[in-house]
Amino acid sequence: MSHWLLAGAVLACTSAPLAAQTAEPAGPASASTPAFTLEIEAPAEVQALLARHLELQRYHELSDLSDDELERLLPTARQDTQELLATLGYFSSEISIERKVGADSTAARSVKLKVALGEPTLVREVHLRLNGPISSDSAAQLQRQTIESSWALPVGSRFTQTGWDDAKRLALRQLTTLSYASGQLGETLADIDPEQHSAQLSVTLESGPDYHLGALQISGNQHHSDELVTRLARLTPGAEYTQTELTKAQQRLTASGYFDSAFIALDTAGDPLAAPLRVQLHEARLQKLVLGLGASTDAGLRLTAEHTHNQVPAIGWRAISKILIDRDTQSLSTELTAPPDEANWRWNTAALFQRELAGSFEVGSQQLRFGRSQTDEHIERNYYLQFDRSDSAATDFSDPIQAQALSANYAFTLRNFDQLPFPSSGWALGLELGGGTTLSGTRDPYGRILARWLGYVPLGPRSTDAAQAALRAGRLVLRAEAGAVLASDTAALPSTQMFLIGGDTSVRGYAYHALGVTLPNGLTTAGRYKGIGSLEWQRPIVANNQVTAWESALFIDAGAVADTPTELHARVGYGVGARWKSPVGPLQIDLAYGVAVQRFRLHMNLGFTF
Repeated sequence: MSHWLLAGAVLACTSAPLAAQTAEPAGPASASTPAFTLEIEAPAEVQALLARHLELQRYHELSDLSDDELERLLPTARQDTQELLATLGYFSSEISIERKVGADSTAARSVKLKVALGEPTLVREVHLRLNGPISSDSAAQLQRQTIESSWALPVGSRFTQTGWDDAKRLALRQLTTLSYASGQLGETLADIDPEQHSAQLSVTLESGPDYHLGALQISGNQHHSDELVTRLARLTPGAEYTQTELTKAQQRLTASGYFDSAFIALDTAGDPLAAPLRVQLHEARLQKLVLGLGASTDAGLRLTAEHTHNQVPAIGWRAISKILIDRDTQSLSTELTAPPDEANWRWNTAALFQRELAGSFEVGSQQLRFGRSQTDEHIERNYYLQFDRSDSAATDFSDPIQAQALSANYAFTLRNFDQLPFPSSGWALGLELGGGTTLSGTRDPYGRILARWLGYVPLGPRSTDAAQAALRAGRLVLRAEAGAVLASDTAALPSTQMFLIGGDTSVRGYAYHALGVTLPNGLTTAGRYKGIGSLEWQRPIVANNQVTAWESALFIDAGAVADTPTELHARVGYGVGARWKSPVGPLQIDLAYGVAVQRFRLHMNLGFTF
């Protein structure tokens, strides 16, 4: 009985090693007169592999290749074919090579390679051993079970060289990304029995010590303190090492806006109980000016200018100031944000001065805000005091209606998506609660609540491969919003504290903020209650059996605004659309029909926000 022994990842079957082991033949090359033609008769499963990697292919361009030299190449081609087939688990294939010589010196020579695949080799036994502290540490029981249960080449599966290499690589990654950063592969062996078409696999993982986080060793920061870096990274000394937490810390540093890049690595040469963390940073510019030119179906051409100062002199806060001008809105805003404290809370203050077309009214508004915020991976929290003032005038130049209010507010957002900014499953929930008093005329108390929900529901059987499920069914996107302002009928509320709907991210088929309360004179104004619901079916567009960056969409939206809940009467829009996973975020293009206005409207929106 013969056996193949594959130790580690060593199996001389890929094209690169073969090319390195074979001397380049001498002689001039001629593209017009090949030395011979090669015909490969083999199942489609292996034909492309042989055509791409067979060493014999390298000689067919040599016009001066003699019959004797070609004859000497054929046994090597047989061995080469056998080794290539072995990478796919075929160790007992029947291989024949037939050479035909032309009738005269001008006739082309030909070589025919014929392959009859034998039975594929299946994994009969797997012996996976874990050596070192991981083998006896009770805290590592779940990690041990994960490595063993997720072994990627289990008993009964087909053995391939790629599968063998990938299985070892996955097991090693599962070892080294949690606690055991210096883990490595020990002895590995694939014992192949070609007569029984079976493989016995043996893998040993050496865990090395259990690592815990030590102090940060920071380099590359010039303007920002080590204290700021430590608070942004949020890596607790003494905590168990996980590669996932280091990756999240890197993302927090780069997402902060203070740094263009961040790299964090565990120093495994240090004390395992307090292994130092090397943090290499590249700071962003202290000041940045971004000019923007865009367009939307709701507001036409849009011009923006945004200036960022990452460290305002004297106070050290970040300042972001922005000017926006489009057909319906002109605004100037600025926001100051303090560095985070030890609990990741930040003080912030903001001012917004805006003039916009809201419903049938020209609204000039001012908003001042002061409070604190905290942003984590899945949750955002804000509490703040806010002053609002608005001057609303109908577009027929009537006298403006002035209103002012002061309120205390709390808002939070929960996100649980699989990935951003292109989620395919998950959900998000947002809630805003506020209460205050009007400042115009009589002081009337009021309360305000706004709730938002967004969900992505994958379609198709959960047990199938994710890519194949996406090919067949896509996903449903469900969206719901509800808002209410509770106050006396006579309370003079700023229109910016009330609701208007319609537009790209609201009810499609209607203009931006075109749906509100209809007054007796036919004008539209903001209302005290709103409700929105949306259902959308997104499905990937497939080309050549591959999922592209484009998706198709079918949707229906419905929403209403009123001054009392009983007057909420839905306006409906429905249509078709396309989605593109662009380098800067999702691009949404929709053609919607507004039932109430009986016309089509094109909507475009770039980016994902919730």
